[in-house]
Amino acid sequence: MSKSVESSVENSQVISNDANIQLLQQQLLQQQLLLQNTQDQDDEIDLAELWRVIWAGKFTIIIISMIFAVASVFFALSKPDIYKASAILAPASTEGGAGGLSAMAGQLGGLASMAGINLGGGGVDKTALALEILKSRSFIEDFITKHDLLVPLMASKNWDMASDKLILDDELYDKTNNKWIREVKAPKRAEPSSWEAYKEFSELVVVAQDKTTSMINIDIEFYSPAIAKQWLTWLVQDINEFMRAQDQIEAKASIDYLTNQLVNIKVATMETVFYQLIEEQTKNMMLTMVKKEYVFKTIDPAQVPDTKDKPKRALIVVLGTMLGGILSVLVVLIRYFSKKDK
Repeated sequence: MSKSVESSVENSQVISNDANIQLLQQQLLQQQLLLQNTQDQDDEIDLAELWRVIWAGKFTIIIISMIFAVASVFFALSKPDIYKASAILAPASTEGGAGGLSAMAGQLGGLASMAGINLGGGGVDKTALALEILKSRSFIEDFITKHDLLVPLMASKNWDMASDKLILDDELYDKTNNKWIREVKAPKRAEPSSWEAYKEFSELVVVAQDKTTSMINIDIEFYSPAIAKQWLTWLVQDINEFMRAQDQIEAKASIDYLTNQLVNIKVATMETVFYQLIEEQTKNMMLTMVKKEYVFKTIDPAQVPDTKDKPKRALIVVLGTMLGGILSVLVVLIRYFSKKDK
């Protein structure tokens, strides 16, 4: 009887211990869940709280946004007007006698190559070559020197519409004495170098070719609309003149070489071939002398623009105000949460 009582007591103790352990485990689990929920609530962004913070700092946001708006207005008004002259060109290198030279190239190309003569037809594309020369440093430097563009290019800062004259920067150029007075560090000098002029002019010119139609658009941006149009007209004329002069030199050298070689030729068939080569080079020489638009044919010539191209002052003010608003909101939120963490 006593043994059965003892065993029942032991069983009840075991059961109570197991119940205590389960209860303890449940409490620990509840505490972990409660702690996790608390952490998740802390990590979540309370949109209502953010709105209250922003609304409380509305005066700070308004003041900073107004400061940025006013600053952007002054900045936009301080920028001078820029006008853009544009021209549309078409490749002219495939017109006229170029087709004749291409036809000859298939029959006499090998002999012409041995003689050091380029008949075209599968050689370098004149249009692509002219575009690369147009953007080259040597051509632009010669262009600036030829038309005396250094002063208007490097010393101008605005344009007076009433008098149609450029406004020069007095800190860079002394117009009275025609002398450069800008202060620069060595190795630069008071007078801008040809490299500086080339870099400045390259930023004003935009050349783009449509791969589908092969049409070429050339734009020049400058303070004066009349000067932008004049520079663009000169640029198109000069590149045509440059390419024509190069082809004239090559054609004349080819003719002189072939004429001298005829003296040493004894075979009648070879004489006929050389005469045909001389004939084609003479045609090429003739084309260089009669074609005014040698490489680029003008489809839409440059005109004096009536309206400015930039700056977009309204856009500058809008973007400046938006930037001020974003920064002011960030300032208010950072200040609030830094105080909250402390």
